[in-house]
Amino acid sequence: MPDEADRPPPPNQAAPARTALAGPPPERGLSRDEVAERVAAGRTNDVPVRASRSVGQVIRGNVFTRINAMIAVLFAIIAVIGPVQDGLFALVIVINTLIGIVQELRAKRTLDQLAIVNAARPRVVREGETVRVATQEIVLDEVLEVGAGDQVVVDGVVTWAGGLEVDESLLTGEADPVVKRTGDAVMSGSFVVAGTGRFRATKVGRHAYAARLAEEASRFSLVRSELRSGINTILTWITYALFPIGALLVYSQLFLNGHVALDHPVSAGISGPLADALRGMVAALVSMIPEGLILLTSIAFAVGVIRLGRHRCLVQELPAIEGLARVDVVCTDKTGTLTEVGMRLAEIRDLGGSDSESPTLVLAALAASDPDPNPSMAAIAEGCAASGQAAPDWTVTALAPFSSARKWSGASLVSPVGERHWVLGAADVLADPGSPAAAEAARLGAQGLRVLLLARASVRMDDESAPGTVEPVSLVVLDQRVREDAAPTLDYFSAQGVDVKIVSGDHAASVGAVGRVMGLRGADRPVDARDLPEEFGEMAREVEGHSAFGRVTPERKRDMVRGLRERGHTVAMTGDGVNDVLALKEADIGVAMGSGSPASRSVAQLVLLDNRFAVLPRVVAEGRRVIGNIERVASLFLTKTVYTMTLAIIVGLLAVAYPFFPRHATLINAVTFGIPSFFLALAPNTDIARPGFVLRTLRLAVPSGLVAGLAAVTTYLLVLGGRTVPDPADRTAVVITLCATTLWVLLLVAKPYVWWKVVLVGSMVGLLTLAMVTPWGRWFFDLDVSDPAKVVTGLAVAGVAIAVITVIRVVDDRMTARAGE
Repeated sequence: MPDEADRPPPPNQAAPARTALAGPPPERGLSRDEVAERVAAGRTNDVPVRASRSVGQVIRGNVFTRINAMIAVLFAIIAVIGPVQDGLFALVIVINTLIGIVQELRAKRTLDQLAIVNAARPRVVREGETVRVATQEIVLDEVLEVGAGDQVVVDGVVTWAGGLEVDESLLTGEADPVVKRTGDAVMSGSFVVAGTGRFRATKVGRHAYAARLAEEASRFSLVRSELRSGINTILTWITYALFPIGALLVYSQLFLNGHVALDHPVSAGISGPLADALRGMVAALVSMIPEGLILLTSIAFAVGVIRLGRHRCLVQELPAIEGLARVDVVCTDKTGTLTEVGMRLAEIRDLGGSDSESPTLVLAALAASDPDPNPSMAAIAEGCAASGQAAPDWTVTALAPFSSARKWSGASLVSPVGERHWVLGAADVLADPGSPAAAEAARLGAQGLRVLLLARASVRMDDESAPGTVEPVSLVVLDQRVREDAAPTLDYFSAQGVDVKIVSGDHAASVGAVGRVMGLRGADRPVDARDLPEEFGEMAREVEGHSAFGRVTPERKRDMVRGLRERGHTVAMTGDGVNDVLALKEADIGVAMGSGSPASRSVAQLVLLDNRFAVLPRVVAEGRRVIGNIERVASLFLTKTVYTMTLAIIVGLLAVAYPFFPRHATLINAVTFGIPSFFLALAPNTDIARPGFVLRTLRLAVPSGLVAGLAAVTTYLLVLGGRTVPDPADRTAVVITLCATTLWVLLLVAKPYVWWKVVLVGSMVGLLTLAMVTPWGRWFFDLDVSDPAKVVTGLAVAGVAIAVITVIRVVDDRMTARAGE
């Protein structure tokens, strides 16, 4: 029966045939022994509820990465030539990898637990009784029962149909529902839009038509996102740069300008020109590799999943966290999303169209005849029972189940006065537009009430011309409460620059009234979707300019979402009904309510298991935290890559020894970017997500990296004084310049400042100072601060570099702000 009122099919389009059966015939189904026999034979629906990565896959995915392979090769070189201090960078990678594995396993556990709660439990007939079982418990030859909103989980053949209409658009691309009759095939992956039916399973498990597609669609993914694609692109560029820069360093230190090996042997390691050249190469390449970038991206996503799981939000596709942060338009259904799922029968207003049966009696009979009542019909049944009206024992001769395309349902009933044909649906669909019934329904709808029309039809419900001519009998007024958290949620989206559009099948005036109650901007000008232009581009422009839409069919919802996307918007669609499935699938991000239909939950990227629309701001905030923080972290790591490339290329061309050992690179990387980036990746961040991750990151990292690299070269050449091989004091001066410069970059990136960020940077300065002033630190990292002139030189060059970087950042910020105006 009516759930949302949509536009009816054109008058010249034949309505699908309806059945004269009010309920399924007796059917025994499989026995327990037959089920056990098929389970033993392996003829079960063995498709997993969730295709999450196994523990082994998680471990392999974190251990066997491109970056770890690079680090392993460089560590193997140090393992041969020594000393052990220079291999410290490998220990950092081991610790980071372990952290990544632990975090992803935590996220996996959270997702798997929520997936069990969200999993559909189809109805099967066993030993004459209808019971619910897990999807994996279905066996071959099982008899399944489906109703509106249910997804077909295995292939089968229809054994009984009660006005059964199936949408196969997710498989075939055809949007029109297909009427199914006894003997017709149904395919897994399709979903029921109207009526009820039963079918016998002919293919289960991975043999079913859409099983593999469904499994892939629900896979827990760490890679399909703009963020990770951008990072992979950057890593590819860096990989290509490693080989020529490494070769240049080794060649220049061995063959150009003579001997550049150390004058004194390295303790606990192999000495000589080749070993010294290899140490310099490893030190440079270790700093070029953004070893923590992939790790911290994975950790940020995993922590996001865990945080959202605490709010009962199931992330079925991990990039949805990132995607929703980029959303600038949210299209939302009204019933069940902005309003409470349950409704209350407020009034039955008699229009005087029945001369024998009372409207309440007819409504009770219609409710009793519906084999799969929706919330509207359930509210009518409860209201009639509460008023003392019992359902009469009338015979059902024909039944037309509700569908979002027709916007009405009906039944042919044999009462004591004979056979009558009754319809219940949208008043402006069934009644003449200028009739008193339509006018009164519009007046009530403008108050935010749901209004249905009960009318007598002129033909049986199984006639293709049904309902024919209708005679209004009464208006059925349903009261629906707006969710308490709906208005604050809309206020949040408005403050964040996100447009909200209500797209509902109800009367446009009713949609506008609900929008006004919540303070939705533009809700005072609701639009009837039937009046939207047919031309796609014009329709998209109209949708972009308004916020409340009524009489929206499922196909029109999909077209509206598609039109907004083609106009450059990132669109999220929220809904809970079968009429939202096409739009949920079309949207960039589909968000389904946990109490919604199995079909809507199966195609959505996010499922709000507690049906709380107010969780959406948390999802948006989590996505913005992930994107904003990873962008910060990426700019830090790429700054390191750029300054190392600059330093390595210039040193190679000048044919002087590389100024660092790998242990120096480990110290610099840890205190400037490595340790701080771990905390920054998990910090709060409310920056609005914007496209262009790679270019924006490079715009921040390249200038800072170039200045830092040139500053390091300047210090190095000043303290070398014409020599080609540095002593520990020379290396320490360059370490001071790089650390001071890059810590300033860290401060610039870490805005806005809060106490813990100041403490974090101060702690890193403290660690660096300890390494330089304590005897153990100086020995372990081969540092020497005994020459004040060289220390002052390092600090002075760093001061100039800091000033230059600050000017560049200020100019860039102003240019960016001017471009955004």
